[in-house]
Order: sequence, then structure tokens, then C-alpha cells
Amino acid sequence: MLAEQQSQLIACLQAAVRAILPQAEPNITLERPKVAAHGDAACNIAMQLAKPAGRNPRELAQQIVDTLLADPNAAALLAGAEIAGPGFINFRLSTATHQAVLKTIAEQGDHFGHVAPTQEKLMVEFVSANPTGPLHVGHARQAALGDSLCRVFSSQGYDVTREFYYNDAGNQIDNLTTSVHARARGIEPDSEQFPADGYKGDYILDIARDYQAGATVQAADGASVTASGDLDNLEDIRRFAVAYLRREQDLDLQAFGLKFDNFYLESSLYTSGKVEKTVQALIDAGHTYELDGALWLRTTELGTGDDKDRVMRKSEGGYTYFVPDVAYHVAKWERGFHHAINIQGSDHHGTIARVRAGLQGLGLGIPKEFPAYILHKMVKVMRNGQEVKISKRAGSYVTLRDLIEWVGQDAVRFFLIQRRADSEFVFDIDLALSKSEENPVYYIQYAHARINSVLNQSAELLDQVPQADITPLTAPTEIALLQRLSEYPNVLAQSARELAPHHIAFWLRDCAADFHSWYNAERVSVDDTALRLARLRLAQACAQVIRNGLNLLGVSAPERM
Repeated sequence: MLAEQQSQLIACLQAAVRAILPQAEPNITLERPKVAAHGDAACNIAMQLAKPAGRNPRELAQQIVDTLLADPNAAALLAGAEIAGPGFINFRLSTATHQAVLKTIAEQGDHFGHVAPTQEKLMVEFVSANPTGPLHVGHARQAALGDSLCRVFSSQGYDVTREFYYNDAGNQIDNLTTSVHARARGIEPDSEQFPADGYKGDYILDIARDYQAGATVQAADGASVTASGDLDNLEDIRRFAVAYLRREQDLDLQAFGLKFDNFYLESSLYTSGKVEKTVQALIDAGHTYELDGALWLRTTELGTGDDKDRVMRKSEGGYTYFVPDVAYHVAKWERGFHHAINIQGSDHHGTIARVRAGLQGLGLGIPKEFPAYILHKMVKVMRNGQEVKISKRAGSYVTLRDLIEWVGQDAVRFFLIQRRADSEFVFDIDLALSKSEENPVYYIQYAHARINSVLNQSAELLDQVPQADITPLTAPTEIALLQRLSEYPNVLAQSARELAPHHIAFWLRDCAADFHSWYNAERVSVDDTALRLARLRLAQACAQVIRNGLNLLGVSAPERM
């Protein structure tokens, strides 16, 4: 049921309730019955109002139904209503109500399911990989989730910014620098002289060779670094290695069809003084104390659920991981992003309460739930029944580029979105390559291609399709497909509300199944021209909405396969 139809039915129910119980203040919501045979929508309003009104809920439900069906506005929407169980009301929509979705799809086209812009700013920060190596499959999952979520929120009226936060400071960058230095000096990864925590992939040797050759690299934000070739200058090696890997990660993202609006460097938080300013503000606010030579934040007193206080500045010097994160989120807030979502691996769970505690301690009016988090589980890659763990280039993990080269961008995106972010996921390479209905992305794309084939076979009639009479669409499989199409706007709203784009993937699979069922049950190229045009209009609308949904996942909708 479309949103406007839901609103109309709720308004009719409110009028019916007021006619029976004038003093009642009903909170009417509609749900879809868990069993399709029970109807198209259900409501528990009679059960909600019966006790305070001193009425039998089934009798009250029947009176509401009788009053409702006497209303011409409700009668136009409904084919009937039934009482179930202790007083539920199940509604069956009229055929015309089901068919109305085709007019809405034709009018809205690519924007079916979208809402008007709200000017509300939203930042989604994702991938945010340390510039120490190629992007791995965990980053790939973030890339798929983040980009899709940005597309969904854009469809729901938000002004969305995609941001990549580079952790270009700290121990891991030191390990990168010493690894490149060692390879440049001819030390092999299996040598005892190689850094114990060094990076051993082939890409380290590539960086070392380019550094010695005086190469120049440029990252996506325009930053350019030329290697000096001086092996005694570790700072030069660090700068070049970070720039080199930023560029490599940029190329990985380009191969994935993903473009960020902004890149933010952790190092800039130190050079700009934002970290020191944040720490001093927390000290001035009285939320810190000194113990054993370290500076601690009273996170347990700041209402974010942390179970113990946390060290901000270590006794040996240097800030702990969450401190620059607090400064970074202050910068987000100050840039006007009062809605922010971070997509990170589940290993970041421990930092949530600390970051939020630091933000609360600053007294800037930042909500306790800022920022929102999506924490995803890692991905296991399987091929020929065996787990794939190693990429030659990365040395110890499967990369995003590996997945794209093996199965293509569409399969990578869809497969990594189709499950809840917090669920374990096995990426089956063989399934992603199969051309069968078990492969969901193939199954959905095949439905779109099949529809285009059907439309092409009736090319001489297509100019008549937009004005075609849709009343002949009464077959059970047609009603099921119409009902599925009308669900799409609610699926988009749910995906944004729950930060869960996998709902769109599920809906697309179900829509493809409904299309294939209809196609197999009802011929399109029938002799009855009116019926043929109506079915072509249904097919055209189905293709439009499948295309819309795939676009929100960043997946293509091929016209032939």
C-alpha cells in the first residue's frame, strides 16, 4: 500500500472511531499481516480502545468495520474487512487500489519512493582505512554499505556527504615507514632484520622502488608528493609511503565506482591544534584527573555507559586512540553535520562510549547518541569450497580489488549488502559467478533484462503503453506484483530508519520472484490488445522500480544478458 493510501485509510479509521467513541484519542497504525492470506493490512485499534471504553473488543471491531465501510472514501480503497482473533481488523484492498501504483510509478519514474529534499545535512564516514596497504574485504563491506546508505538517505531528502578519514598518524604508520625503509635497503620480509611488526606484501617493495626512483604520486584530494630517494630520511619515506597508499586506495575505490566528497587527515587534527584544544577543554571542564603519570577522562560520569574511566594521555606521552576521534567529531559538529553515521568494523565497539563521553564532556550541546554507528562483522571468502585468505599483493589478506577482478563490481556490491551488517558473512566466489536463480544478483538482473526483452518484442505498441487502461490487471500474480511494487517506498524509508540497506536487497529478490511468477503464469503477447497493453505497462513499471532499487545499491540494471 502506498503512503498516501495508508494516510487515507488511517483518516477514514479515525473518523469511524470518532463517530463511535467521540472522546477517544486513537493512535492508529497499520501493519502488514504476517500471513498474506489474511489480507493486505491490519490494525489493532479495537483492542487498543476496548478496555478504556468498557467494550468487547470483537464487538467494537465489528462496529468500526461497519462504520468504515459505510464511508465512500474507505469503500473506494477497500474490497472488504474482517475481524480476526481477539479483535484485529484485517483489510483487503480493492483491485483499483492495487492498480493505482502504476500511475504513481509512471509519474515519478526514477524518483519513485523518494521524498522531497529537507536540507538536513548528514555525514556518513566509512572505509576510513589506515594508509598502510590495499583495501581488504572488510573495507569492501564498508564501501558497499556506506555508499548504498548514502544513496538511500539522499532518496529520503537528506543532503549527504561521504567522508573518508585517514588515520595517517600513529604506530601503524611508523611500521609502514620502517617496512619500506627495510625493503629499500634490500632486506627481505623473511629476514631476521625485517621489522617484527612490518608489512610484508609485494606492495611494500613497489613503494620502495618508486621512492628510490624519485617518483611522484598524487592522491584524490590533489595532494602531491615527490620521493627524494634519500634512505636516511625516514620522514620523507613516511610522507611518500602514505601518499602512495592513499593513491592506491583511491584506485581501489574508483574500481568500485565509489567517489568520496571529502578526505580528512588525522594528522591535521594535531597540526591545527584541534587535539590539544579538545584535551584542554575537557581539563577546564573538570572531567579529567591525573593518576600514575597519565591523564584520565571520567567517562563513567558522562552518561554514555562506559564501565571505567579511560586514559587520554599515556604516562610515557602521546594520546590514546579515542582522543583524536573526539576532536574529529567536534570538527564534524562544527562543520554543521548534526547527523552523522560512522561505519566501522566490530572491533571498534569499545571506542563508542569513550568518544561519546568526550563529546558530552565538552558541553557543546551534542546529543548523547552522536554519532550513530554501524559496526559490521568481517567477511570470509570461499572459493571451490576452501577459504581464500591470502592475496600475493597484500601478503596476508584478500583485497577489494581481488573481489572485483574475480566476480565484478555488481556482484561485490550486492553480495556485501544483502546481509545485516552485524551478521557474519561468507562471500562465495563460485555462487557470485553462477548464472542461476541461486545467485541473487544474477536473478534480479535477469528479471530486468527479461522485461526489456518483452518490451522490445512489442516495440510497435510502446508509445501506447503510458496511457494504457490498467483495469484488466486482475490475475492473482498481477495483484501480487502490484502489491510488491507498492511496498517499495516503505522499504526505502525502513532502510534509512534502521540504517539497513539489506532490506532493499531482500525486496529486489522478492520482486524478481514475483515478476518471474507472473511472467510464467500469464502471457504478455496475447491477442487481446487491451490486456496486452495493460501487461506491458505492468512490465514497464516493474523494470523501472527494479532499476531504481539496484541503483540505490550501486548495481547496474542490464537490458540484455
